[in-house]
Amino acid sequence: MLCKVCVIFLLLAACAYGYEDCGSTAGSIVSVNVSNCDNIKKCVLKRNTNASIEISFTTNEDSDVLKAVVHGVVLGVPFPFDLPNPDGCTDCGITCPITAGQTYSYHTTLPVLKSYPRVTVDVKWELQDKDGKDVVCVTIPSQIK
Repeated sequence: MLCKVCVIFLLLAACAYGYEDCGSTAGSIVSVNVSNCDNIKKCVLKRNTNASIEISFTTNEDSDVLKAVVHGVVLGVPFPFDLPNPDGCTDCGITCPITAGQTYSYHTTLPVLKSYPRVTVDVKWELQDKDGKDVVCVTIPSQIK
């Protein structure tokens, strides 16, 4: 019985996060929060609004650069999202350089344009170092409405 309770708890905990690590190599994800994301399996992003995202992570390496790269992945095909501020060291809650072993909280806003189609999409959010290596990479299952 205890084993069944533990399995159920782990499944609920996994669903509650609603995101996956998609290849963080120079850090590890602590938490991910998306504004107005009430659905634990898929975030609903409303067109003509802004979605705020916060990624807390611990880095394994020092870096002077942190660049945000975002793609919408539809049916396995990545489409780039243009960010108003791709510099993860400016106006995003982080001051560079970042130091190995420290935990940081990156936050920004993603405009969900009215021109975006209504589609199910995985939002792939990468924070990269100067060599283009993913400090963190997170995939957030979403639906644009």
